[in-house]
Parts: sequence; structure tokens; C-alpha cells
Amino acid sequence: MTRTDLPRSDVDAQAPPVRTPSRSAAELRRIRRGLRRRSVRLRRRTYVLSRRLAVRALRTWRSSLQVRIGAITMVVAGTVVVIVSLVLFSQIRDQLLSVKRQAAIDQAQAGVIYAQTQVAGIATGDAASVRSALNRTVTQLVSRGGAAGDFDVVMIHRTGDVPRAAESRPLLRRALPADLRAAVDDGRQAWQYALVPDSRRQPQPTLLIGAAVPSDSAGSQQIELYYAFPLDQEQESLSLIRSTVIISGVALTLFVVGIGVLVTRLVVDPVRRAAGIAQRLADGQLEQRMVVRGEDDLARLATSFNAMADSLQRQITQLEGLSQLQQRFTSDVSHELRTPLTTVQMAADVLHDARGDFPPHVSRSAELLRAELDRFEGLLTDLLEISRYDAGAAVLDAEPVDLGALVARVAAGMWALSERHDSELVVNRPDEDVIAEVDARRVERILRNLVGNAIEHGAGRPIEITLAANRTAAAVTVRDFGVGLSSTDAQHVFDRFWRADPSRVRTVGGSGLGLSISLEDARLHGGWLQVWGQPGAGAQFRLTLPLTADGDLTSSPLPLRPAVVRRPGAPA
Repeated sequence: MTRTDLPRSDVDAQAPPVRTPSRSAAELRRIRRGLRRRSVRLRRRTYVLSRRLAVRALRTWRSSLQVRIGAITMVVAGTVVVIVSLVLFSQIRDQLLSVKRQAAIDQAQAGVIYAQTQVAGIATGDAASVRSALNRTVTQLVSRGGAAGDFDVVMIHRTGDVPRAAESRPLLRRALPADLRAAVDDGRQAWQYALVPDSRRQPQPTLLIGAAVPSDSAGSQQIELYYAFPLDQEQESLSLIRSTVIISGVALTLFVVGIGVLVTRLVVDPVRRAAGIAQRLADGQLEQRMVVRGEDDLARLATSFNAMADSLQRQITQLEGLSQLQQRFTSDVSHELRTPLTTVQMAADVLHDARGDFPPHVSRSAELLRAELDRFEGLLTDLLEISRYDAGAAVLDAEPVDLGALVARVAAGMWALSERHDSELVVNRPDEDVIAEVDARRVERILRNLVGNAIEHGAGRPIEITLAANRTAAAVTVRDFGVGLSSTDAQHVFDRFWRADPSRVRTVGGSGLGLSISLEDARLHGGWLQVWGQPGAGAQFRLTLPLTADGDLTSSPLPLRPAVVRRPGAPA
């Protein structure tokens, strides 16, 4: 199979023409795409702007009493003004049209009497004389004028089914409503409002009045007279009255709103000043006072507010003085007792070491003396620590610490105490190290206090110590299954020297300040110390600490309430 090459000209001649889009079509599509993108951006910006305005308006509505009162006053005043304006405009329109209608009816009745005298001798068979008499009568009626203003006249003479008409303006007879002509055909006088074309063939509100003209000829002859009174002047008057009412209503509404806003401002401004001064008082600026002007209710409010501020300042100053005096007294007494306590403790150690040479009752007294001196020393240590917290002198010495090893060390130190109370210490901790930037001495003191408290109230049941951590925080829970805590007790468990049962004797030998110091230690770390309890189901304390010294806590790795609460009396 061979290929035959055609000449170049033949190939070009046979190849179909390649159509390329014109430049104008491509530009048109590009313009459309640009307009579409601009339209989308415009709608997006409009939506964002409207949303911002709505949020800002809602915030202003909620935060400003003056704005709410102004808006409510505007709505109420606007509603009242609209109702009064509608009633007033309706009465003015009805009265104006009533006067116009009565004058038009009187003029139509006079025209009927005059037309009766002009058409009395019309020969019914002569069409020319009938048309001449009708035209003459219409011309004379128009020239006579009247109190009702400008008007046009139509007269219709009908003999049998042959009508002949004369009108002062073309096309007026065709615009007469059928129901009006039917009423006049029955021999009654009738009136009606209708849209009638004027000389420029534009519809115009018109008052139409029709009446039958009595005739001496009996039989099939009937004459009808119609008056058309344009209402353009009344329409202009009503338009002017409407504009006046609207402008007056808007002005009256704005005036009422302005008065409401002004009165509200006179009342709200002192309240705002009082709120600002109260905020500054809360910030510690106790010398702030309101300015008293006049002798009205607002002046009495300012006077009462200033009296309250003076009383608060005196009480706060007294409390601060008493607090400083108490802190100084506690610190001074603790320091002053340290030296004689050391001397007495040295003497007690000597007696305790030589108790084997004493009679049994003296030996027992030496043991009790040493135990109570140790407890007294712990109480003095706790008082000194509390005084440092009260004075704001406590300092955090943070360094990376393995919390797992620290928990194990605390459990080992408390093991002998737990054995004496027939309680088993169960430690649950992760396999990996939990490193946190904490003050090891303070955290260990917290855990010792929590474990000692759990042993004292655990009723010989196991004590569970659990350690867990996440990316930002570490937590330790100490769970006992003893007497538990009520919700009221849980609110006071960290108070100084507080006991759930005042008649209960301490078996661990604490000072009553351990949980209070633990709470302050946790706060110094930026952590949480919380408690859950249920009567008969035990209690659980949870210590949550940030992993870094300057970290913020948002959640805890361990729940505060145990997942399973055992029933009272159930085996551990």
C-alpha cells in the first residue's frame, strides 16, 4: 500500500476551514466573568456589612437604655401620630367632598328647572330643532356657572329608541357610567364619583350628577341632564393637606422622641456616673465620690451613694488594718514561739531519751510531751506558711520534676501511717515519666496532706492514688471510701481549722491548716485543687497542675467525680 502525496494547493483547498472565536466574543465573555465576580464580591461585602451593622445595632440595643427608650418612644409616638393623621385626613376629605357634592346637587337642580323652560316647546319629530334646542340649552347652562366650580354638561333627548345628545366637551357622554344612566332613566336624581377623560384624554376624578328633565309632552319623549364637576381643585387641596399632615406628623414624632431622649439622658447620666464610680471603687480607688447637684431625687441618690462609699471605705480600711494586724500578730507570735519551743523541745528530747530510768507514768508523760511538742512545731510551721501567703510573700521555686517518682515517694512515706489505720495505698500511674515544672516541696506537701486526710477519714478501706497527664496538664486524684462529704461540707473543706464533725478527734495529728495550705500551694502553681464527696461513698480530691510554670489550665486529665461510685457498705 502506497501513499500518494497531493499537491499543497489541493490539500489546502480540501481542508475544512478552522474557525477561531472572534476577538469581540472573547472580550465579551471576559467582561461577563469580571462582572460576575464583581457581583459576587459585592453581594458578599453587602452581607458582611449588613451582618456587622445588625450585630452593632443589637449590641447598642442591649447596652444602652437611652437607645431603647428612644426607639420605643419613636414607635409609640409614630403609631399615635399615624392613627390621628389618618382620622384627621379622612374627616377633612369627607367634609370637603360633602360641601362640593351639596353645591353640585343644588346647581344641578337649578339647571334642571332652567332646562325645563328651554325645551318645553321642542317638536319631537323635527331632529334639527331638537338638536338646536339641546345645543342652545347646554351652552346657556355652561355660561350660567355656579358655586360648585367648573363643570361640563350633557343633555340627552330620547324619543323611543332614538337618542339625540348635546355635550359641552367631546367624549363626555361615552364616559357616563351605565348604573348612573339607569338611575336617571328611572326618573331619579343620582350622583357618582368616576374617572372621566379630560380635554387631554387623561382620566380625572369627577363628580357626576344626573337628573331627568320634566317635559310637557307625554309618551315616549324623555330628556336627561348630566353635570360633570372635575375634582382637580379638591385633589390639589387634599394633596396639600396630606403633605402638611405628613410633615407635621414627622416633626411631632421627632419632637416627642427628642424630649424622651433628653429626659432619659437626664436620668441615665447620673446612673452611668454612679456605675463608673462604683467600678473604680471596686478597683480599689476608695476616694471616688459622686458630685451632688440640687436637691432632687438624683441629688439624694448621689448623697446616699457617697454615704455608702464612705461607709465602705471605713469598713474596708478597718478590715485591712485588722488583717494586717492579724498577719503581723500571727507572724510575730510564730517567730517568738520558735525560740522557747526549741528550748522546750531539747529538754523534752533529753527526758524522752532517759524515759527508761523513770517510773512508768513518768515515762509515758515524757512520750506524750514529745508527741505534743512535735504537733505544736507543725502548727507553728503551718502558721508561718499561712502568714507568708497572707502577706503575699510566698515564692514558687519551679523546676522540672518527675511527678510519678514524687507520688511514689509520698506513698512510701505514708505507708506506715496507712498500716496503723489498716488502709492499703493503691498507686496508679502511667508507665512513661510525667515531667512538670513545679515546686517539688510544695507539691509533696499537698499530696501528704491529701493522703493523710484520706487515711484519717477512709475507715480502714483502700486509698487510691491516681496520676495522669495530657499535653498541657497533669492531675493526681486521692480517693477514699470512708464517711464521705456532703455538698455543704465540700464548700468548707478548705477553710482554716474547719471540721465536718467537731466532736471527732484527729488521729493523724494535723493542725487543721493542711488543706488550706494545700489550696494556696495549688493556686501558687496556677493549678486547681477540687473535691468531690458523697455521704457514705467516700471522697475524692483532685490536684491539677500545668506542665509548664506559666501555663494556663483549660481542662483536667482526670474526672473529679469517680466513674463508679460504690454503694455504702460495699466491700472495697
